[in-house]
Amino acid sequence: MGQVAAGERESGLGLDGVGRLLAAHGATTRPRLELMWRYYRNPLSLHRAGEAGGGVRYEVGQRSGLPARLLGRSDSALDDRSRTREIVIENDIAWRIHTMVDFMFGKPVRLMSTARHEQDRRRIERTLDAVWEGSGGVSLLQEMALLGHVYGHVDLVLRVDEGRLASLAGSPDAFDSWRLRECVSVEVVEPTRGVPVVSEHNWRELEGYVIHAMPAERDEGARRGPLAEWLGSWKSGTHGSESRATRGRAPNAQMAGVTEVFDASSRRVYIDDELTEEHELRFTGGRVPVVHVQNAAQPYRYEGLSEVEPLIPLQDELNTRLSDRASRVTLQSFKMYLAKGIEGFESAPVGPGQIWSTDNADASIQAFGGDASSPSEESHIKEVRDALDKTSGVPPLATGVVQGRVGNLSSANALKITLVGLLAKTERKRVSYGRGIAEVCRMILTALDAAGVMETDPRDRAVRLEWPDPLPSDVADETLAAKRKLELGVPTGRVLDELGYEPTDAGVV
Repeated sequence: MGQVAAGERESGLGLDGVGRLLAAHGATTRPRLELMWRYYRNPLSLHRAGEAGGGVRYEVGQRSGLPARLLGRSDSALDDRSRTREIVIENDIAWRIHTMVDFMFGKPVRLMSTARHEQDRRRIERTLDAVWEGSGGVSLLQEMALLGHVYGHVDLVLRVDEGRLASLAGSPDAFDSWRLRECVSVEVVEPTRGVPVVSEHNWRELEGYVIHAMPAERDEGARRGPLAEWLGSWKSGTHGSESRATRGRAPNAQMAGVTEVFDASSRRVYIDDELTEEHELRFTGGRVPVVHVQNAAQPYRYEGLSEVEPLIPLQDELNTRLSDRASRVTLQSFKMYLAKGIEGFESAPVGPGQIWSTDNADASIQAFGGDASSPSEESHIKEVRDALDKTSGVPPLATGVVQGRVGNLSSANALKITLVGLLAKTERKRVSYGRGIAEVCRMILTALDAAGVMETDPRDRAVRLEWPDPLPSDVADETLAAKRKLELGVPTGRVLDELGYEPTDAGVV
């Protein structure tokens, strides 16, 4: 194992420093992130009733945002009506997040090299496609976008098997895409597990990065990737040499679990406060192999803007009003009766043709209840839904729910005008996500160059992303656009590729 103790002390990434980082993350950042995930996911939890025959009841994540009068936390000695309240939870956040992700990465994104020579461009594009496809392809990008939209930011870690990659240098397999994808991969890190160490001089630069999986996460197999493999090797006794430096000292409770620490020159893995692996990073170009992506820019902050956070108060208000309406419907949907002076009325049947008799001249039966309209309630619920549409920028039309007020949508331009808010937001986010993808591509090419597998000039490592149109396209319009591109001199192979055809499909060799 390499000696990086001095470097870790300088960067504050020693054992004690990492413990303090994890403690601060768990106390302040992680609870906030988990709140946003709970409102997006609205997870279902089961509870078994204590009394006999009570069965199993369930609760959902957004229930915690309802007021006390609906949750039954009022003083039962004064008011027990909350025990009979109807609870209605309608998750208006998840479908909006999914729609934004679909508009971002519903279709594959093309990576176009900007290298100066055609031969280099083809080789770079083929290599990058192999690495991204080996890492998950479009599924990886969708996962990145989902986490970014929920949490406000997401991080990408470039993992390089340096020993295996170095063995490819000069071998016939150096340009084998399948071999390269085994040596280089891209991993998405959930912000609840990733802890950045931001430079004091520039908030855009990282001095280190910590990935932490807590014991419950690792035991349940929730943490995928290399950390799970390290845990398996630790349990089987096949891990590397143990660190004597951590023996004889009290365990750090904040580092219980699997902790992976990166800096510009090394990578270390701790399992339950004990160093199990340590080696130098030779192929990362002297930088932390992590790329940070903000969902929406937030100046002078590492975290980006979440799409869930501004919707939480509106979601609570919607759930509250829907629950109030459900309680009103329950009370008013059926007729109720107040009987005076009629003995045994509580056990008498109520229905058509029933006769009640009494000798009490003052007896009476008064009916009340029944469903009644509540215009103010319906108007308020509608206004809350409209506020959700405006805040998120995602109207129901984006999911195919066509309402009568949208007018005539016979043309693509009319549809774009209706969805202009969502399309504009998508274009803004393509800038930040695209920059992150391009930066990962640059790091991949840097690692391959440093390993001697594929030499590239730093000026040739930039890429340009070609984003597809998120809206459905007309085949006739696509064909006409392709014809005009050919007339402008665009290569035939590229035009066919944009249409989804192989050159052989059109008889082009």
